[in-house]
Parts: sequence; structure tokens; C-alpha cells
Amino acid sequence: MAKGEGAESGSAAGLLPTGILPAAERPAQVKKEPKKKQQLSICNKLCYAVGGAPYQVTGCALGFFLQIYLLDVAQVEPFFASIILFVGRAWDAFTDPLVGFCISKSSWTPLGRLMPWIIFSTPLAIIAYFLIWFVPDFPRGQALWYLLFYCLFETLVTCFHVPYSALTMFISTEQSERDSATAYRMTVEVLGTVLGTAIQGQIVGQADTPCLQDPSDSALAMEGANHTQSTTSLKETQNAYLLAAGVIASIYVICAVILTLGVREQREPYETQQAEPMSFFRGLRLVMSHGPYVKLIAGFLFTSLAFMLVEGNFALFCTYTLGFRNEFQNLLLAIMSAVPFLILVAFMESNLIVTYVVAVAAGISVAAAFLLPWSMLPDVIDDFHLKQPQSHGTEPIFFSFYVFFTKFASGVSLGISTLSLDFAGYQTRGCSQPARVKFTLKLLVTIAPIVLILLGLLLFKLYPIDEEKRRQNKKALQALREEASSSGCSDTDSTELASIL
Repeated sequence: MAKGEGAESGSAAGLLPTGILPAAERPAQVKKEPKKKQQLSICNKLCYAVGGAPYQVTGCALGFFLQIYLLDVAQVEPFFASIILFVGRAWDAFTDPLVGFCISKSSWTPLGRLMPWIIFSTPLAIIAYFLIWFVPDFPRGQALWYLLFYCLFETLVTCFHVPYSALTMFISTEQSERDSATAYRMTVEVLGTVLGTAIQGQIVGQADTPCLQDPSDSALAMEGANHTQSTTSLKETQNAYLLAAGVIASIYVICAVILTLGVREQREPYETQQAEPMSFFRGLRLVMSHGPYVKLIAGFLFTSLAFMLVEGNFALFCTYTLGFRNEFQNLLLAIMSAVPFLILVAFMESNLIVTYVVAVAAGISVAAAFLLPWSMLPDVIDDFHLKQPQSHGTEPIFFSFYVFFTKFASGVSLGISTLSLDFAGYQTRGCSQPARVKFTLKLLVTIAPIVLILLGLLLFKLYPIDEEKRRQNKKALQALREEASSSGCSDTDSTELASIL
């Protein structure tokens, strides 16, 4: 009897979890070894970072050169060029939340939830990008041609960039690894801006874009120029833009392939336990009511607007205001935007050496003014997850609306700036421009960006997540992940205990 009871007790003790056994019957606890951190290799980080290059390369080429291309190469009227730039940017802005909504409703596949968007949008995007730089033979429908393919490309590149941006949260569960990968990404994106400007500028700069000494000589002067060497020079310039588009499109494809082969999505442990995904509009309401996110968006809005104004008008500024028609593509390799250096450009005389020095110095501040806010966004998302622990799948909403406001505002600014040039009396293909046009360009490239950057810096001063808060959020998130990982084992033990009882 005693032997039987002892055997039965031993059998039960072997089946029951140790937490409900008497203290005397509990087996010796074995300390669990801490889980090794999921570290990303340098190769993984580089592959992830390379994925940021296509957006920056194409964005810089379009931002710096599309306006002067439409006005002087495609010979689109300034009014219609302003419509193309405004509608294209505004459409691009609206596609960001739309794509974010579609991604939030996407299900996980063997490739992940985000990677299929990147893969399938790439071939269509490069076709649309190439056709933007093609001059069709029907002059009456040119404006519609450029508007159509500009909007199409912006839609497709959004299908690439929004999931790529959200991929930051899914390449690793370790915050330190995400930060490291983001640093790699920022470096490649800075190089991408330089690469896009260099390729487009140097290839296009080899062609001599023809101009008219006296643009006021209406149709006769234009016709005479077009039927002589002007026709050949203009055709060479158009071919140079196509060649640059082909090179950039090739870089786009190579970077997309490297990203696809070198990066693997990882799901958060606590995300897999969520029974039902949050609705898009409820997630949007929670995201837009998160204070740190609103402050970050506002600061980024003004600093990016300053960059967009300089980016869109700098080629015209160098060509007509400073008089460096054959040097602007080299200056674009160095300059981005900065307050003190733009002040110097605004009040100095036309001096090539000084302009080069200012351009190099201005480029140093671009990372702080334009790219660093992107590295701050993951901190905002982590802070949101701590305050809303049941709200998962909102990452695409964060990233898409982060871009929405800046793109829409930049579309308005570029449309207004091009329209203001039309009102100032801009002469298409003119070797020189009226004094009013030169003054307007100086305002658009110097004074307006200075004011916008100062407003952005003031808003960044109100940003609430400092380094101490960031460390606290990191510890809290790590504890949440460990709890979520261990809860799976606890659920298994509870199921076994229920079946025994």
C-alpha cells in the first residue's frame, strides 16, 4: 500500500508542474541560461541599408533636375510644369497612407508581409521612371504624359519605400540591432543622395543644353534656332537624360535584389499572440493622438520643406541667378541645405570658389536637418507600443503618414515656386532671365529655407523623448518581449495541467 502510494505520488509529481508541488517535493531548480541576442551580421545590415538607396537616388534626380528638365528640355510651359510638380507630389502624398493601409491589411507570406510589395513594385517602377525622362513626339499632350508617368512612378516607389521603411521594426527584435541597422541605412541614404546627384548631373552636364540669346523674339527666333544646331544640341540633351535614367534604373534594380536576398523579416513575439488585428482607422486615431509623433512630424515637415525648396530650385538658381550654367551639376554634388551657409549665399556676390566652399559646408548639415528625423521615428514607435501594448501592425501607418504631410506640403511649395517663376516672367530656354526671376529664385533658395529650418529646429526642441527616456523604453520593451516569449511555455504547461486534472 505504502509502496503503491509512493509510486502514485511519484508519478503525479513527474507530471505536475513544479509550481504547484509542495516545497519538499519540488526538484532542484536549474537556472535557465539567458537567451542570446539576435545579432545581425554586417552583411545583413549592409543588405538592409542598400535598400534605402533607390528612393534617395531617384528622389534626388527628380528633385534637382525635373523642374529644369520640364522647362528647358521638354519645353513645357511654366504653368503646366507647376501643375505637374504640384499634382505629382500631392498624389505621392496621398498614396503613402493608402499603401500603408493596404500593407496593414496584408497577411504574412513565406517572404514576409512587407517584402512582396518591394519585389513586385520594382520592375514597374523602373519602367515608369525611364518614361518620365522621355520626350514624346506629340507636343500637345506632353503635360499629360509627364503628369501620368510622374504620378505612376511616385505610386510605385511608395509601394517600395513605405514597406522598406517599416521593415526597420522587423529586421530584429533587439533595439540595439535596429539602431545599428538604421545607422547603416542613414549612411547609405546620404551616399545615395550624392550618387543620384552625381550620376544625373555629370551625365546631363556633358550635353550642352541650347538657349536663346533673346527669348523675346517669339516664334521666328525659336524656329530658326530649332532648325540649325539647336535641334542637334537639344536632342543630345534629351538622350543624356535618357542615359542617366537608364543608369539610375539599373541601380534601383540591383539594390532591390540585394535587399530581397539579404534581409529576412522577423515578427515580434507579442504580435503573434494577438487574436485580431486592429482596424486601420482605429490605429490611425491612436497614432495621430500620440504626442511625440505629432511633434516629430511637425519638426520634420518644416526642415524637409526647406530641403525641397532648395532641391527643386537650385539648378535654376545656379544657372540664372549666379550665372554658373556649366557648373551647377558639380555644385549639386556638394550642396544640400543649411542655415548659416545659405545666409552667406544670399548676400554674397557671384563667386564660384566661395559657392563651392559654401556647398561643401552646407552638405555636412543635411544629415542633421533631413535624415536624422528618420532615425528618431523607431523610438517614437517603441514609445507608442509601451503606451498601447495591444496595438500592433501600426508600423506602416507611422511611416506612411510621416511622409504624407511632408510630401503634400512639398508639392504645394514646388507648385507655388514654379508658378511664381511664371508670374515673374520666366523665359523658357533663355540664356538669361529677367531681374525679377533672379530675385524670385534667390528668395526660394535662401530666405524661405532659412525661415523653415528655424521653425523646424524650434519644434524639435519640444521633442519629449530624450536619451534617458529612450533607455527606459528599451528596458521596458525587452521585458515585454521576454514575458511574451515565456508566456508561450506557460500556456503549454497550463494545457498539460488541464488535461491531467
